[in-house]
Amino acid sequence: MPVLDINWKDLNALTGSDLKRETFRVLQVASFAIQSTDADDPNLLEIVPRFADLLDKHPEELASYRPLVSSLARSTGLWNYIEKEWADATDAFVAEAVTAAELGGVTFHREQIKALDTLLAGQNLILSAPTSFGKSLLIDALLSSESYRRVAVVLPTIALLDEFRRRFRDRFSDKFNLVMHQSETSTDEPTIFLGTQERLIYREDLGSLDLTVVDEFYKLDPDRRDERSITLNAAVYRLLKRSKQFFFLGPNIDKISVAPDSRWNFEFLRTRFSTVAVETLDLQGISDKRERLIEEIGEDRNWPALVFISSPGRANKLAIELSEKMAVAEETSDFAIWLRDNIGKNNFLSLAVYYGFGVHHGRIPRAIAAQMVRLFNQGKLPILLCTSTLIEGVNTAAKTVMIYDKDINRDAYDFFTYSNIKGRAGRLGQHHVGQVIVFNDIPEHAELEVSPTLFSDDDELPDEYIVHIDKPDRSQRSDDRFRYYQDQLGLEGEELKLASSIGLETSIAIKEQVIRSLEASDRLVWAQSPKWPEILEVCNVFCSHHSVGSFGAFNTRQLATLIDKLRKAANLKNFLVGQDQSYKGKPENRDNIFKFLRACEYGLPQNFALVELFVRQFSPQADYGLFLGGIGSWFQPEILKELDEEGVPIQISQAFYIDGDTKATLRKRLQEAILDPTKTALSEFECEWLQEAL
Repeated sequence: MPVLDINWKDLNALTGSDLKRETFRVLQVASFAIQSTDADDPNLLEIVPRFADLLDKHPEELASYRPLVSSLARSTGLWNYIEKEWADATDAFVAEAVTAAELGGVTFHREQIKALDTLLAGQNLILSAPTSFGKSLLIDALLSSESYRRVAVVLPTIALLDEFRRRFRDRFSDKFNLVMHQSETSTDEPTIFLGTQERLIYREDLGSLDLTVVDEFYKLDPDRRDERSITLNAAVYRLLKRSKQFFFLGPNIDKISVAPDSRWNFEFLRTRFSTVAVETLDLQGISDKRERLIEEIGEDRNWPALVFISSPGRANKLAIELSEKMAVAEETSDFAIWLRDNIGKNNFLSLAVYYGFGVHHGRIPRAIAAQMVRLFNQGKLPILLCTSTLIEGVNTAAKTVMIYDKDINRDAYDFFTYSNIKGRAGRLGQHHVGQVIVFNDIPEHAELEVSPTLFSDDDELPDEYIVHIDKPDRSQRSDDRFRYYQDQLGLEGEELKLASSIGLETSIAIKEQVIRSLEASDRLVWAQSPKWPEILEVCNVFCSHHSVGSFGAFNTRQLATLIDKLRKAANLKNFLVGQDQSYKGKPENRDNIFKFLRACEYGLPQNFALVELFVRQFSPQADYGLFLGGIGSWFQPEILKELDEEGVPIQISQAFYIDGDTKATLRKRLQEAILDPTKTALSEFECEWLQEAL
């Protein structure tokens, strides 16, 4: 196809009459291609964002071409690229017809309108579209339609929850109550339930839902090796049972597998519609990839840039190395000083941020990670080193994505994952043309078929999922499996579901370990506040079947000690600074303490609760309730933890907390402190941070 021969780099380098003449020629070639080729061809679609980029770089010389580019945008269906003030009347009318004033004047493109037509007709929809398609905007359009009163939105990460929370708050606070935390309950008023699968599965106040939205729905397929897949399937099963309609969103999926006798009906819309163009710089043949990576990171033409690294440890190591070799920013010293004072002076994060390098992976505390992304999007932090958190929907303003590693946690990524990482380059309205720099083999193109567990044949259902199925929906086989585990574990209902979150066979093994411990001593039989040896005994029991490293500790004695120190610490800052001073391991593993804190939120509470259930089968006086009520919130008031998830670091909110505070009263006190920081110890940087977060 002739249009593929366009050398955009050369075109951009032209000036004056040469630029005008060649641009006109390229417009002619593009027009011909659009009229004679499949309009959904990604190579064809990218012409429009490339022209937008060209016009931005030569605004005066090419001003007269803007109407022509708008016509191309209309022809391809990329109506969001029509410039109404420049376009001719017909093109401007099309753009106006698909512009939503209630969403701040957002203009939809053709494929978004197609998806909305399906959804607003009341049909279920599974949408597969590239990362830059604008899928999230469809959810906002549905909420603004006033066709839905109660909506559940399932998202994979807390970071994404907060991003959605902020957007929904800004756009729909006068129309919907937003329920995100367990401490918040719904009323009969229009409500949006926002949560991860682990949170929504246990909500008792969902009522009847008009719509269930599942973002990143490919995670429903257990073959994607996501350890949370069973819980996601169970949560979605529960939501769909009470929902009139569903809408699943995800990137780059070719087929959906559904059992022949499935009761689930839906439309599947697969589109390659992308709103940005992407250039690829292939550096596979470079002999010293590390040195070249560091060179590319130092080039400001690549900023803002995400660097994909396979694991938190490797990302940390690179951050340390980069901060020893160069500086790429001058406006991050306040954040660096704050990190030094609040997580410890030896932690590498402080120095990395000081020199302009952010780090974003699953261990980083949420409020700190959110601040990293915020500074990155503001251009103050030019480089962000990321792991798979990059591909789970966190939106950034990245111009460039550098794919340095070829694995995710030691497994080679496939074409689907590669496409998702690549899709993070470029952003509509900011970087029309993104750039991807690859340092390793690009996986061969392969179609991806997603097989959600809840759409599968009964014979294929895993036992951990079966315990979540209501009895009328269970086959004889499933019912037999359900009763087997019921008998083996001696658990019912919600208790059995708790065991499934840990693994049913693992739970049987833990029960046997509990029995052996009880035969040897009574250290598992405690109530309220345990002594250190009693914490250790519980850790010994469940770590006999779990890797203690998954809880952020080297052995069970250290795990018990960390838990004991955390519950006795005056505040989180003291706990972190104390751990920083006593740490003697590798620099890149200093953030293991954050991994421990994450385990306190999810993992440790479930294991302690399961051990308690088994202990109570033999010694009913055992009562871990008080301990379990504290560990999930780091033994701090729950509202501090909730605010941390909303971007307010607990190190700040803790200083303003007064016994009896609700989140509203504490939030008000923080807002008053921002207005008059002279009466508080808040620094100017902390005021700005709080202002952004609140």
